[in-house]
Amino acid sequence: MSKTALITGITGQDGSYLAELLLSKGYKVIGTIRRHSFNTNLSNTRISHLVDKIILEYADVTDLDSLQKVTKKYHPDELYNLAAQSDVRISFDNPVYTNNTISTGTLNVLECIKNISPTTKVYQASSSEMFGNNIDKDGYQRETTPFNPNNPYACSRVFSYNICNTYKEAYDMHISTGIAFNHESPRRGDNFVTTKVVKGAVNIYKNQQDKLKLGNLDVYRDWSHAKDHVNAMWLILQQSTPDNFICSSGELNSLKYLCEYVFSSLGMDYEKYIETDPNMLRPKEIKLTKGDPSKLEKVTGWNRKYSFKEMLDEMIEYWKDKL
Repeated sequence: MSKTALITGITGQDGSYLAELLLSKGYKVIGTIRRHSFNTNLSNTRISHLVDKIILEYADVTDLDSLQKVTKKYHPDELYNLAAQSDVRISFDNPVYTNNTISTGTLNVLECIKNISPTTKVYQASSSEMFGNNIDKDGYQRETTPFNPNNPYACSRVFSYNICNTYKEAYDMHISTGIAFNHESPRRGDNFVTTKVVKGAVNIYKNQQDKLKLGNLDVYRDWSHAKDHVNAMWLILQQSTPDNFICSSGELNSLKYLCEYVFSSLGMDYEKYIETDPNMLRPKEIKLTKGDPSKLEKVTGWNRKYSFKEMLDEMIEYWKDKL
């Protein structure tokens, strides 16, 4: 008998890839969308090829009643809570909305499952931003690294992480959290730096723009492909015991190197085209993120299919075709 999965945030990068993965495994997939979230071109593009294979229901994680109606209707075996305002820079401009979608949104999901479908396994998306600039002596961030959030988005994620652990222990619920490090793909939104770089470089390559404005290039990140991350989500919920896991590549690359690789792949020197824009700098910046995925690999058998360069190559080809 096939399983039923409910995905909040299905129109996002991760939600769309996760829907594809679950469909390939024979799941009945339910996705929640807000009244206006399916009207944008990017949302349509991400799941337009799936609309005849999945079920879409109007619901919002900030609206408990709407979540309850969907949960009562389907009683899912698994719920993947991916809905959020996930842009760190925007979280400084809209901290209340960010907190509502993440902190309140997570609490609504947990209350809904606790009261209506307590046997449902819950996956909660979390973020490496929770660590801030805290890093272990060996240069990695792992499940035991103390949190030190330094932006509104990260603060909301810490609450979400903690309330999940509280509900798991207090009500014996199957709730697992994936602490995701940066993950990208051709479906990444334009407001994220990887897409800004790739799309900007391709536009310059095609003589459609002259310069690319960016913030701080001297930051280092642990980048992976979103497809690898959604596979980790699924593997995490297949475990008999709920737990929290780091999902990352375990590798470090600078934004400067990312720019150099993308531009050189198109036969260009990035230094001739990139300008620093002070308005794009964060009020507080995380200099380095590097996750240790060894627990995830050992417990679930997860392994990456994409390297850093393969991820960028796919994004470059996508935007060359699209633009």
